[in-house]
Amino acid sequence: MPHRVLIAGAGPVGLTMAAELARYGVAVRIVDSAATRSDKSKALVLWSRSLELIDRMGCGESFVAAGLKATAANIIAGGKRVAHIQLDSVPTPHPYGLMLPQSETERLMEAQLNALGVQVERQVTLAGFAQADDTVTAVLRHADGREESVAAGWLIGCDGAHSAVRHGLGMQFEGNTLPSNWVLADVHLAGVPWPLHELAIHLHAAGVLALFPIAAAPGGGRYRVIADVGGLDMARRDPPLEEVQALLDQRGPGGMVASAPIWLAGFVINERKVAKYRDGRVFLAGDAAHIHSPAGGQGMNTGMQDAINLAWKLALVCRGEAAEEPLLDSYSTERSEIGRQVLANAGRLTQMAMLKGALLQGLRNHMAALLFGLPPVRRAMNNVLAELSIGYPDGPLTAVGAHLRGGPAAGARVPPTGQPIGAGRAPRFALFGAACEQSDALIRQFPALLEGEIRAPFTQGGIWLARPDGYVALAAAQGDWQRVAAYLARIAPV
Repeated sequence: MPHRVLIAGAGPVGLTMAAELARYGVAVRIVDSAATRSDKSKALVLWSRSLELIDRMGCGESFVAAGLKATAANIIAGGKRVAHIQLDSVPTPHPYGLMLPQSETERLMEAQLNALGVQVERQVTLAGFAQADDTVTAVLRHADGREESVAAGWLIGCDGAHSAVRHGLGMQFEGNTLPSNWVLADVHLAGVPWPLHELAIHLHAAGVLALFPIAAAPGGGRYRVIADVGGLDMARRDPPLEEVQALLDQRGPGGMVASAPIWLAGFVINERKVAKYRDGRVFLAGDAAHIHSPAGGQGMNTGMQDAINLAWKLALVCRGEAAEEPLLDSYSTERSEIGRQVLANAGRLTQMAMLKGALLQGLRNHMAALLFGLPPVRRAMNNVLAELSIGYPDGPLTAVGAHLRGGPAAGARVPPTGQPIGAGRAPRFALFGAACEQSDALIRQFPALLEGEIRAPFTQGGIWLARPDGYVALAAAQGDWQRVAAYLARIAPV
């Protein structure tokens, strides 16, 4: 049986997973129980790091062309702006948050997948599965009731918060539900007192009001409005437009008028995560593995980066160019820690925004104005939002060694320079250093793992080995090629 990966779920995470695997030449099948793609805006922002990684896939320009670049964020408390966060200073080719409805993200990623010769099979439900030593046997139920037994090398659950794959594994989705109801409105707004490329968070005594631009529109713009509206003892319901307008009037700056609603919904915030993202030949990614507050807009980005982390590892294994371990187990270790960090950060932001009482709110507002007035704090916040601070310094694929001044540390993101790492049709590590006989010998020794040419060093006197997803696997002093060889030997098949 050829190596085939079966993916359950064709949202942004499943589509990204399938497109990356297909780009690397892995036979993939992707199914989804829905008849069509989502038509809702849902997850709204692609951050800088996600855009860098999409550039590797060869379709980044289409995403940027379809979205709105948000370059600043305002935090307003007590009717005064206490922070103005400039995103356009972030050191990346994409110094902005790209506001793009999830429906568009799915459309563009599915177009990328289709261009690679793979179609989503819709109205096909994963009804069950069982693992053996070298196979996962899945039962797929089609729209007409027909059931199909499929043997695959690997199964990946990208099927959301109610994941059938996670339930089939019997994994606990540990966490809690925050004690508040929220409303979401995708509407047209007139009278917004700041430019369309800026978003705003209003911290009002009655609660939070967040406004995120989506697109230009006649007489104003299309915006996402989010607000908390009371405890869980209230019935969860979709809000009428009149309620959204009342929230804007009460918590906003005044003068804003909502009209032409596209999507109105009520929701609650769950913070949940599985303990591990892998069980044998089955993996979880995205909302199937972790869900959290929408604060910071990290959820979809985290899931798509789950997919990119796993895809290159699984592709090397499926192509017979790397051993299963330590690559495949490293996925759960690395991404579970990132999921934990994102969940904790989003939870803290939400709790701070929802503080009640004049004393606590006054203290929060004072501290926000003080901290965001400090340039180091603003830079750190920008890097967290843009997800440039994500890395794997303690990951199992990170070789702790020399820290070379002027270059990225082991586990850190490799700053984009020229041709993106991993942009080809095969997942390859990249070498940065001064070309010499030893580097040429390494490339000849590991042709299935290394790019064919060495790249210029970040600074003189060092060697860097970068993973196919653009993170530093190893940093070593110039001439220490033996450390690089030992690392690659650990990855190579026996």
